[in-house]
Amino acid sequence: MPLKIANLRLPLGTPESELPGYLARATGLPREALARYRILKRSLDARKRDELHFVYTASVDVAEELAHSKALKKRLGPELMFFEPPVFDDPGSGGRGLEGRPIVVGSGPAGLLAAHYLATKGYCPIVIERGKAVKERVPAVREFDRGGEFDRENNYLFGEGGAGCFSDGKLTCRMEGPDVDWVLRRFVECGGRDSIVYENRPHLGSNKLPMICRNFRRKIEALGGEYRFDCRFEGLILKDGQVAGIETSSGPMFSNVVVLAIGHSARDTYELLLEQGVPIQQKAFQLGVRIEQPQEQVNKHKYGRPEYLEMLGAADYTLQARSTRDVFTFCMCAGGIIIPSVSEPGMFCSNGMSNSRHDTPFANSGIVVTLETSEFGSSHPLAGVHLQREYESAAYRLLGGTYACPIQRAKDFVEARSPVETERIECSYERGVKPLALDLVLPPVIAQAIRKSLPLMDAKFHGNFMKNAVLVGPEMRGSSPVRIDRDRVTREAPGMPGLYPVGEGAGYAGGIVSAAVDGLRSAREVVRRFAPVSR
Repeated sequence: MPLKIANLRLPLGTPESELPGYLARATGLPREALARYRILKRSLDARKRDELHFVYTASVDVAEELAHSKALKKRLGPELMFFEPPVFDDPGSGGRGLEGRPIVVGSGPAGLLAAHYLATKGYCPIVIERGKAVKERVPAVREFDRGGEFDRENNYLFGEGGAGCFSDGKLTCRMEGPDVDWVLRRFVECGGRDSIVYENRPHLGSNKLPMICRNFRRKIEALGGEYRFDCRFEGLILKDGQVAGIETSSGPMFSNVVVLAIGHSARDTYELLLEQGVPIQQKAFQLGVRIEQPQEQVNKHKYGRPEYLEMLGAADYTLQARSTRDVFTFCMCAGGIIIPSVSEPGMFCSNGMSNSRHDTPFANSGIVVTLETSEFGSSHPLAGVHLQREYESAAYRLLGGTYACPIQRAKDFVEARSPVETERIECSYERGVKPLALDLVLPPVIAQAIRKSLPLMDAKFHGNFMKNAVLVGPEMRGSSPVRIDRDRVTREAPGMPGLYPVGEGAGYAGGIVSAAVDGLRSAREVVRRFAPVSR
């Protein structure tokens, strides 16, 4: 019988091999009876800087005779209980015929896991990707960082793996359950560490993600799936009110199942879909700036003792504050760098990432605010997209069309003091920075909220948050500003049978894991409804 043990505290530095001993003491059972155990969750308790602990939740298979022992029954309570592990929903194939192989538009996390699930069930999906394979994508991104020309189809946001391929690789997710577990285990199979399944804040690293995306592709192809790169979606083919395929830059493709995993930056695709009558709504989204501090400063604040750094690596943080509205940190990149998040020429947007080693001297994080649809200034379904473009294009123009990054010292921003244009400010952004008042690239209500909240965050950080910190921006891609309607049960777009909008681009996810789970769930409904077809 499975027994769940929660709130098991191990002092920092305790080898994980000693966990069975702690489990034995918690249950009162002999250690040899606990040969089969599984870590469900591990998190760091850093509330007391001089006494850090890892806190574990684990499950143990207990023999029937031991499960009913009086000694164990006395210990049962909130932190020690029997439970039924949730079962992964893995349906058999439906009976409706497929007209062509399922098409997955986009190879980001949502499309990737949708295609993977379909492939494992024998559906031989075709994945189309407007950009290039990761082998060609990585050098193109590096060339752009060194000052090269912008490629609108092969960049930080488009190409194999989508925006997720260069998004730092955070697998933190508020969701839990068998679908999340299934997704994380697929990442382990494709090159992620075993521990990402149970870590509280699992992280793959931007340097690992290209290999993981490639390994996913190889598995999908080995199961009969197919990738088509340099193949841009150019519209739906509709027949008798149903999806019959898609138009692409490589010609038409026919299928009555299209999984639409376009990502939150495919703005031209939103416009095409809207023209064809796909139901799209405005959605509140997050935007703001990024803050960058010396990583050593963050480590000292969080750890207190220098030996913790060697054990734990670069420290991260999560902060929120309420001023004129809620402001919170987002996508914190310990030991990371600032990168461009650009999907269209003539615009600039910032983002952050870090490699698996977290080994740069910089820490950076988004500081974002939610902008409600009532503040978009228009009832147009793409009003949020128009607003993003307005401020991204302003940033590009103010920087002279160079893809340099606007920067301002945090204290200067708070005090509304204009930066000195000739001032040299250190930053991890590779293409160079230029001092600029960030009010010029943010909606006034957003700038005001961040200005009021930064000192509150600094107080929570005991004066170490704004110290030596700079701000860059704008950060406009925190989430999608649109939602593509879909039925809650069938997961199809209303009035568009066969169209399955998924992931961040459809407005139903906010990170790698949630997007991947969303893609999985729609693929599962395809399996539940349709019979597989041969290649």
